[in-house]
Amino acid sequence: MKKIIVSFVVAMGLLVAENASAQNKLGYIDVNEAISIMPEMAKIDTLLQQFQTDSLNSTFGSLLQEYNYKDSMLTKTDTTKMPVSVKNQYKQDRENLIYQIQNWQSISQQVYQNKQAQLIQPVYKKVDDAIKAVAKENGYGYVFVKDALIVMPPADDILPLVAKKLGVKYTPPAKK
Repeated sequence: MKKIIVSFVVAMGLLVAENASAQNKLGYIDVNEAISIMPEMAKIDTLLQQFQTDSLNSTFGSLLQEYNYKDSMLTKTDTTKMPVSVKNQYKQDRENLIYQIQNWQSISQQVYQNKQAQLIQPVYKKVDDAIKAVAKENGYGYVFVKDALIVMPPADDILPLVAKKLGVKYTPPAKK
C-alpha cells in the first residue's frame, strides 16, 4: 500500500511539473524584424519620403522665402518712411524666422518622427495582436522581445509562427 501511495504522489508530481512547464513555455521575437517584413512598410516608406519632400522641404522653402521678404523689407527699402510699429513687427518676424530656420533640422526631425509613428502604429498593433494570438494558440506563457534580454533561458523564436499568422512570407536568416 505504501508503494502505491508513493507511486501515486510521484506520478502526480510529474503531472504537475509537466503542466507547470507547459504553462511556462518561453518564446522570443524580434519585433523590428516582424515589422520590417510587413508589406505595409513599403507603402509607409513611400508616404514618408513623399511627406519629407512635399511637406517638410516645401515648408523650409517657405520659411526661407518669408525670411528673404522680411529681410529685404528692412534692408532694401527706405525704412524711414515705414511706421515704427511695422518696422518693429518686421524685425520681430525676421528674428522668429531666423530661430525657426536655425532649428529646422530638429523641428523637421520631430515632425517626421511624429508622422512616422502615426503611420506605423497600426502595423505595430497588427503585429502585437498576432504575437498574442500565436502565444495563446501555441501555449507560450512568456514571450520576450529578443533585443531586450542579454541572457535568457532556452526559448523558441516565434517570428516564423507570427509571420504565418499574418500571412507574410518570412525566410529566416542563414545560421552562421
